[in-house]
Amino acid sequence: MSTAGAESSLARFTAMYDFGLDEFQLRACESLAAGHGVLVAAPTGSGKTVVGEFAVHLALEQGGKCFYTTPIKALSNQKFADLTLRYGAARVGLLTGDNSINGNAPVVVMTTEVLRNMLYARSRALTGLRYVVMDEVHYLADRSRGAVWEEVIIHLQDSVAVVSLSATVSNAEEFGDWLSTVRGANDTIVEERRPVPLFQHVMVGSRLYDLFADSEGADSAARVNPELTRVARDDWRRQRPTRHPARSGRGSYYLPRTRTRPPSRLEVIDRLDAEGLLPSIVFIFSRAGCDAAVQQCLSANVRLTTARERREITVYAEERASRLSGDDLDVLGYPLWLAGLVNGVAAHHAGMLPVFKECIEELFTRGLVKVVFATETLALGINMPARSVVLEKLSKWNGETHADITPGEYTQLTGRAGRRGIDVEGHAVVLWAPGFDPRSVAGLASTRTYPLRSSFRPSYNMAVNLVRQFGRERARELLESSFAQFQADRAVVGLARQVRKAEEALDGYAEAMACDRGNFAEYAALRGALSDREAAVAKRWRSDRRQEAVDSLERLRVGDVINVPVGKWSGFAVVIDPGVRSAQDGPRPLVVTMDRQARRLSMVDFPAPVEPLTRLRIGKSFNPRVPAQRRELAAQLRERTRDLDTLAPHSDHGRASPRSSGGSNRSHAAGEDADVRRLRHELRSHPCHGCDKREDHARWGERFLKLERETDAVRRRIEQRTNTIARQFDRVCEVLSDLDYLAANAVTEAGSTLAQIYSELDLVAAECLRLAVWEGLEAPALAAVLSALAFESRTPELQTPQLPGGAVARVLAEMRRIWSRLDTLEQRHRLSFLREPDPGFAQAAYRWAGGASLEEVLDETDLAPGDFVRWVKQVLDVTEQIASAAGDSALRSTAREVVRSMRRGVVAYSADIAS
Repeated sequence: MSTAGAESSLARFTAMYDFGLDEFQLRACESLAAGHGVLVAAPTGSGKTVVGEFAVHLALEQGGKCFYTTPIKALSNQKFADLTLRYGAARVGLLTGDNSINGNAPVVVMTTEVLRNMLYARSRALTGLRYVVMDEVHYLADRSRGAVWEEVIIHLQDSVAVVSLSATVSNAEEFGDWLSTVRGANDTIVEERRPVPLFQHVMVGSRLYDLFADSEGADSAARVNPELTRVARDDWRRQRPTRHPARSGRGSYYLPRTRTRPPSRLEVIDRLDAEGLLPSIVFIFSRAGCDAAVQQCLSANVRLTTARERREITVYAEERASRLSGDDLDVLGYPLWLAGLVNGVAAHHAGMLPVFKECIEELFTRGLVKVVFATETLALGINMPARSVVLEKLSKWNGETHADITPGEYTQLTGRAGRRGIDVEGHAVVLWAPGFDPRSVAGLASTRTYPLRSSFRPSYNMAVNLVRQFGRERARELLESSFAQFQADRAVVGLARQVRKAEEALDGYAEAMACDRGNFAEYAALRGALSDREAAVAKRWRSDRRQEAVDSLERLRVGDVINVPVGKWSGFAVVIDPGVRSAQDGPRPLVVTMDRQARRLSMVDFPAPVEPLTRLRIGKSFNPRVPAQRRELAAQLRERTRDLDTLAPHSDHGRASPRSSGGSNRSHAAGEDADVRRLRHELRSHPCHGCDKREDHARWGERFLKLERETDAVRRRIEQRTNTIARQFDRVCEVLSDLDYLAANAVTEAGSTLAQIYSELDLVAAECLRLAVWEGLEAPALAAVLSALAFESRTPELQTPQLPGGAVARVLAEMRRIWSRLDTLEQRHRLSFLREPDPGFAQAAYRWAGGASLEEVLDETDLAPGDFVRWVKQVLDVTEQIASAAGDSALRSTAREVVRSMRRGVVAYSADIAS
């Protein structure tokens, strides 16, 4: 495009807005008009999407196409609505897993996975494509889905300009350099300034303190408010008890002091309202906490809306819910949800029905809902800014433990504060808690960027698609152009510098340990070899001991009463599920303890073998999730073990046995080892052994050997980082070749089937198809078994799901055997891609596909409505892939019947954004 043409196009575009574009937006649009790709890294709410909208404008002016991709369906829906409002329904389409609307339009909004699949299928829809917008491109760091972004960027035609929109990341230039390498001309534009200034506060009791002494604290050197520091210091002093003389005159006693009080949720709302800081998002990091907060507000009769606002909320909410049946609304808690909305408060989390969340988002954006209690999922993608953001805690459950939030997470959460064009400033409020340290909060608030790290790895589906399209060698070369390999190659430069410095130091150590009696380096190597061999013998002894423990656990049966040797759950317990698996972690028995706890144990709890002491009868209907059943079983356990107290836990059955003679056994084992004896003899015979400066030289020798080992490790890291992705691709191809999905440089018929399956368990699904495991199943049974490919339990260690019997149980067992065989094959090729199929949703899928009501299904499971709808959609996605891959067969017909039977009620309504 000519300079004049670009300027006029940009002028026409900016005239569509009632505000002027910021300097960074103008620079990005100018780059795009000049024919370059562009990476825009800027804070949340800064208006990055304007650049993406300019790409849409250019495509329409040029008579071409623009695809606007997003990481989540909700964001796609939102963007589709925005662009439809601007350009009209005829020119804008939507493609997500749930919706296909006007897919041949010149502008199509889609999830990134849809575009990836189109590229592999060489879809005709790619004809005429000029621009691709990749909104929230920093999602490529996501462990489970991030590879999709890199696949798209690598495989798009060179003629397509890519607009990458990212949160502020500290290595934007590095990411931009990679984009230039793989896409050609690409400009990187970084904007660190927020369009709406953000002020940081801490709320102590009912008082609001500024976090920083001056400015908004954007500078890492910003000074913490000394008044807040004084509050923290005084609170620390108050936590120490004070000494008082006893009334009798003898001795003294201690009384705890009154500590600084954390603010209550009602105080938080009152203060924010008084300060004019509503609407506000309060991040709680717990679904139950969000729901409880709304209930607290209702119980306290909190009312933040006017009569007119309450009428408007009621009309909108009733209209949105009108297509759901009355029975479903009762099950979903609609009356309580509406009561909160009408008063201006709501919860927002993944357990809610999508239509409820969408309703809250719209009413909040209109300014009708004033306070939303949310989990961190709200911070991802959805355009829902507020005047203030409140963080109740600075730690959250990460799936394994409670961990402090990172600076990047803090930035993402507080970035919602300050509505552009509405607020002159935004406010972030952290609530005081015992042990609060203002300096640590200041550190989070001052660190506004985080590095973008690639999570790319070649999957089985990706491999067959690449080989089919490009051949194996060309596919290998393409993967070496990934951002993951780009980052690995850059790291090698620093590692090589580290090796050079170490080699200089090694020369100095060699000189310092020189001995006139002989070659001390040789002597030092003998000492090191002896130490390593003794350690290896000890390790082997421990391994043998561990294997004895593994063998003893594998012999356990349901009902066995054991004495858990060590750990938090040590003591008597009864086995509910032996948990024997082929994975390297060993058996993980599920037990019920004396104090009525159901816990999945691991090898850490069994340093020594364990034997059954007695047995209890466990009924087939026993469910460890039911407290009453656990209580009854624990009572039986106490009764049965009453006379076994002498065995627990310090006898041969308990803690003492593995340790009592461990040291002497290990020493004895080392003494009997032939290599240990040989090395000791060689050491004593060496001429340096008699040197009077032997130990001085030995100290330098130890440093030499330690640094040499570390340097060798760095050299191995350099070797491993070179061609990392290509080597991993080779291992993936070896697995596929072993299974006949690839033959030499070609994709087999089975490989063509695998190419159509994008599930996380793609290879398991392909093997089930090839072995006809699912043939002959009725629709509800097929839904149940396919759910195991999609579902993943939030708490798998306690997962003892109720399962449909008959064919479902048989097929699920066969699917697990297939996974186990593939897992063994993966281990042989040093891969670990495939998790075990999870049957935790099988009963719900079976019942829903069989026509059960929402109330029946939710009553039989522990699923929240939003989780249920989300997992049904995941099952539908997998089922449609299986239908596509199954060819002209009875299985395809059954899979389509599954889709029809499950896409109903709340599931169908949640997929229909036109409602």
